[in-house]
Amino acid sequence: MPQRRARSAPKNARKSVWRRTPATPAPPPKRPPAPAADVPPPEQSDAGSVVQAALYRDGLRVSAPASLAETFRELREDPSGMAWIGLARPTESELLTLAEEFDLHPLAVEDALEAHQRPKLERYGDTLFVVLSAARYLDTPEEVDFGELHVFVGPDFVITVRHGAAPDLSAVRRRMEESPELLRLGPEAVLYAILDAVVDGYAPVVSGVQTDIDEIETEVFRGDPAVSRRIYELSREMVEFQRATRPLVGMLHALMAGFAKYGTDEELQTYLRDVADHVTHTSEQVDGFRQALQDILTVNATLVTQQQNAEMRALAEAGFEQNEEIKKISSWAAILFAPTLVGTIYGMNFDRMPELHWVLGYPFAILLMAVVCTSLYVVFKRKDWL
Repeated sequence: MPQRRARSAPKNARKSVWRRTPATPAPPPKRPPAPAADVPPPEQSDAGSVVQAALYRDGLRVSAPASLAETFRELREDPSGMAWIGLARPTESELLTLAEEFDLHPLAVEDALEAHQRPKLERYGDTLFVVLSAARYLDTPEEVDFGELHVFVGPDFVITVRHGAAPDLSAVRRRMEESPELLRLGPEAVLYAILDAVVDGYAPVVSGVQTDIDEIETEVFRGDPAVSRRIYELSREMVEFQRATRPLVGMLHALMAGFAKYGTDEELQTYLRDVADHVTHTSEQVDGFRQALQDILTVNATLVTQQQNAEMRALAEAGFEQNEEIKKISSWAAILFAPTLVGTIYGMNFDRMPELHWVLGYPFAILLMAVVCTSLYVVFKRKDWL
């Protein structure tokens, strides 16, 4: 990869792919380092995309330029320094300016502009391009908020591009400035601190999701009708969480595989292994959450089906009971209809009617009513309608 014309250095002056050791003794600092109480402002994107820029030498902050142009100028004047530039949703012109100054690969710059990238680690010459997916748990809506972070790591610079609220890089910068012996190790130490912050940020998310799953289990067995939607939404978040953590395992193993080749400091090797252990554990927990949610969804579907079957059975039983009642009512209505029919016919008071003046007409009519009613009662009783 071609070196920058303004600040080129011989290849034998590079100690590792991330850190450069100058061939000449380092000049004295321009001004004393900031005191511990002088904490850099939080890295938020309220005012502009350039959130924080600072130059470091031997683990100490020597200046905090107010603009990118001033940062470039001071870094050219001090080849032994390291620039740490933080951006939040930068414009295309700002990223192109950085790309020209630090020889950033066009493909990496394009990814940093477009965002919505999967976590990955790519090497372009002497520059590493790292994409991380940070997460934070929001208590009030009980949901997981994801942010995207792009990191360019070169021999003497670190550039972070945030697309989202997480992670809190001001805390990372403050931690590194309070540990000059770690910051002295160069850009790779800053990369470690960023990785560590992203992975540590997963812990509250894991805890919050575990609480949500416990609540969902209670709601499932309580028969809450809204629990299915909550299971679905949390499952979607776990898919996104899995996409954030699973590639990170491979990325850290790729970094560890290059320890010997790029001469990574032994202390940093230990720290990066620890981060790899934590992200592996988190990834396994996320896999467990997805499986647990699938099992809960299956149990919920089974319980809903059982409830629906019980309701259908109750409806069927109610319908059967209603049918039996209708049978009884219909049977008695038919029995009572027979004498009503006979009485109605012989109550029409016509002069010319059979048996109207018969002496045995009345007893015969009563007997006929009784025989018809008894016959109908016997028929309905045999059919179990009564």
